[in-house]
Amino acid sequence: MDRTDVSLIALRRILRATENYARELAHEAGLTAVQLRVLQIVAEKGRATPTELSNRMGVTQATISALIKKLEAKGLLSRQRSQTDRRQTDLQITSEGQAKVRAAPDALQQKYVKQFEALEDWEQAMIVSVLERVATMLDAKEIDASPVLTTGEIDRSH
Repeated sequence: MDRTDVSLIALRRILRATENYARELAHEAGLTAVQLRVLQIVAEKGRATPTELSNRMGVTQATISALIKKLEAKGLLSRQRSQTDRRQTDLQITSEGQAKVRAAPDALQQKYVKQFEALEDWEQAMIVSVLERVATMLDAKEIDASPVLTTGEIDRSH
């Protein structure tokens, strides 16, 4: 087998791992990985603004707005006027949202992060460089994406 085939197999394995995790998460918690990550971020501090979520996840305000609407419709997040700045909206996780976070399977990216952070600095730099090169090769460098391992649209629902 030549290097081209080996590289394509490795890419396919990565895609399959993210697809399998997305299916497991949808089955176990009824959420996408990105929706779960939004809930986890809000749960960490007890509240968050849409701007904080957008910045933390590295996605546009429009993407965050779509995610918030879906989570709010499911009864997992609620919006309230900020007590400190009336122009802002605070998001709070509901008890149902907290239950979803607790019930969700371990995130695939948590496994990746743990192993990635254990690598030497030069190994991390090499991996980042290679992954950025692959994204460029696939014309995906400018695609709006958060640091959540999942497939499909970032704000899709099952």
